[in-house]
Amino acid sequence: MLKLENVQSGYGNILAVRGISLEISEGEIITLIGANGAGKSTTLMTISGVVRCRAGKISLNDEEIQDLDTDAIVKRGVCQVPEGRHIFPQLTVRENLDMGAFLRKDTKQIKQDIDYVFSLFPILAERRNQDGGTLSGGEQQMLAMSRALMARPQLLLLDEPSMGLAPLIIKQIFEIIKKINEENNTTIFLVEQNANQALQIAHRGYVIENGKISLTGSAQSLLQNTAVQKAYLGI
Repeated sequence: MLKLENVQSGYGNILAVRGISLEISEGEIITLIGANGAGKSTTLMTISGVVRCRAGKISLNDEEIQDLDTDAIVKRGVCQVPEGRHIFPQLTVRENLDMGAFLRKDTKQIKQDIDYVFSLFPILAERRNQDGGTLSGGEQQMLAMSRALMARPQLLLLDEPSMGLAPLIIKQIFEIIKKINEENNTTIFLVEQNANQALQIAHRGYVIENGKISLTGSAQSLLQNTAVQKAYLGI
């Protein structure tokens, strides 16, 4: 579904992504792990067009998208849940969900999808008329994910979904990520500093260091890799 070939991107004179190549097949959960500043978030933002690709190719379903604007990439089925959630704080939960479906016209299916995300996150159903900015951090993460799901993405990009959350909420979030993948066959590219949790639910993983892919393999092989254990799993 997604293929990056020698992709470079960055900010000003700084290259944060220094020629990475990776592939994601339909229906997979792929995780990208690495230290702070390694280029994880920049990789996601380059795929979604928020950060411009300076060199290399990004292909989605065999179509090159590296030169497309972000809205055109969203229309092709790519949706990102950014680090820090970035919900609309002065809009209600329901209004945030409506914004996720902004490009859609299928009113009946939109209603069904709202019911679906409320089934995933019942607390949001209870808070549907509450302003997003008044929700807890965990509830805001649930809302950000739900808003992205309302776009019916083929490829869901998740940037640090566990950041700043309590362990019980983190466990719930990762269970829902796995459920979304299994129930809807939604392909998921997960950037996460909680490497253990991410690898527990992923099919495959990549390790990024200083803007370059240093290691790849099945999630299980990475969990058992002594270098990964030492650097990212605290073993």
